Amino acid sequence: MENIKRILVINFGGIGDEILFLPTLISLKKEYPNATVTLALEPRSKSVKGLTDTIDDMILADIKGKNKYLEILKLILKARFGKFDMVIASGGNKFISVILWLTGIKKRYGYNTGNLSKKLLTQTVELNKDQYACNMYHDLLKPITKYKTLLPEINIEPKSKRENTVLIHPGVSKMSVQKGCIKTVGADVWAKVTDILVERGKHVILVGGPDDEECIKSILNTINCKESENFENYYGKTRSMSDLAELISSAEKFLCSDSAPLHVAVALRTKTYVIFGPTDYQTLIPQSDGVVPILANDKCEIKPCLWRRRMTSCAGLDCLKISAEDIVNTVMTR
Repeated sequence: MENIKRILVINFGGIGDEILFLPTLISLKKEYPNATVTLALEPRSKSVKGLTDTIDDMILADIKGKNKYLEILKLILKARFGKFDMVIASGGNKFISVILWLTGIKKRYGYNTGNLSKKLLTQTVELNKDQYACNMYHDLLKPITKYKTLLPEINIEPKSKRENTVLIHPGVSKMSVQKGCIKTVGADVWAKVTDILVERGKHVILVGGPDDEECIKSILNTINCKESENFENYYGKTRSMSDLAELISSAEKFLCSDSAPLHVAVALRTKTYVIFGPTDYQTLIPQSDGVVPILANDKCEIKPCLWRRRMTSCAGLDCLKISAEDIVNTVMTR
């Protein structure tokens, strides 16, 4: 085993991207158990550290902010003076290899983005986006280790399962909404789903984070089951991603949108049902009976389109015309 003492890993994106990246960090730690791992990530995703013991330190770089070039320069300087033995970076941008080269770190690994990356990096790997994202990230370790971690793992103490419960997390990140990336059904549909599940004898728990306030309020103003003993409003009671993870671990079934809590549920092996619209569900969930995608029967010829063919959702959103009845039937029968 090489004498690697300090490793820098760079993975920018939302909290969901960081959870999907966890198998890579886990395998890296298995290969170098005595090395310290520093993760460079965006400030919005720093809560991932509370879910794992694979991250020893973090460098926050707000590359989506107005001072992104200054943030990148600060990252390069921290990397140069951090005495790192190895750096690994995700991302398909051709300038990633330049940034890694500027760090001066001896061993540099990333995706093949052309001839420049082959010249500037110690070794490159092919970027295959047509696979589960955990596997896509884990490909970065092909030149480094034979360890293979298939799914995210998080460090919380799972709670006992509450029989007959369906936990609902309807929201998506506010950043997605602000960018025009509509990825879930409307609050009116979520409200109907909640009422029907309660009518059919399920104990429904509604939960959400700060980004979901408007959606949750709309649901609460619409549902008829607010006073039912089979309904609990848990909004505002989870103060951290760890709190949410514990709640997900206690649910018999989890129903959610294409958002970070989905990946937490996968890590906890909770039976999960996910609303998918314009995004590619095959890259966002593992092939497993434990995770069920719920899709519209829209026959759109270019679906999935979001991030592949367009950067915002289309106006029609036929891919999200999923009825409350269809959602409930899937949860009840699969």
